[in-house]
Amino acid sequence: MKTRSGVLLELVFLTVCLVLFSRLHAAAGRDLAAAAANALTLQSMEHAMHLDIERAANAWLTARETLSPFAVYVYRLYYVVVAGTLLWVSLRHADVYRRVRRTMVAMMVLVLPIYWAIPMSPPRFALPGTVDLVAVHDIVGQAAHESWIRPTHLTAMPSMHVGWSLWCAYAVWTALRATHPRAALLAWAFPLLMIAIVLGTANHYVLDIAGSLMLLAAAIGVASLWGRLTRLSAVSAPPRRPPGRP
Repeated sequence: MKTRSGVLLELVFLTVCLVLFSRLHAAAGRDLAAAAANALTLQSMEHAMHLDIERAANAWLTARETLSPFAVYVYRLYYVVVAGTLLWVSLRHADVYRRVRRTMVAMMVLVLPIYWAIPMSPPRFALPGTVDLVAVHDIVGQAAHESWIRPTHLTAMPSMHVGWSLWCAYAVWTALRATHPRAALLAWAFPLLMIAIVLGTANHYVLDIAGSLMLLAAAIGVASLWGRLTRLSAVSAPPRRPPGRP
């Protein structure tokens, strides 16, 4: 019974976190003029650093009629991999589950203030000459498609598509690095694929991807501190007395 109640509490906690994150995310990035201005500033920074490869990446993927739909499928369905990774770690690697779950929650908490402070238009809106491949090859319903081509909030910095794919790789690497080091390294192919997709579909800038890497690093640090504080609290807590004894 205790195990079942623990699983139920865990599901409730994660559900509440995801619902709150999605609601707050949807409420951020509402200043469309600021999002466009921030995108122009980011483009200038990338140009100065010779990192402005988004237009070339988009042109390359647009010319590949077979790869373009595949990229859109991965872009739209990546959350299946995220959910599957979380479930796999919780069932097969309980020893690292709390660490990676804390990292996931920390990512949600850390990224929201950035979205509120720095709204950002993606290249598909702010970079002339790009093709919105997700709109061209979209696989969702009409309502979702309309919200995609006419968004009410713009939060391209950092890329959470890359961020969550990085989290997946980190979770698998954490779980397997001691026993299956090659498989653990192979997990990092997923974020590399996602990086190529978000650039090719004109959904993110190179610096958005750099922001995702920084976000994961910060979340790992917060999760580590969170774990230490939890252990210290458990050690300092007075022992429970058996029932019936004074």
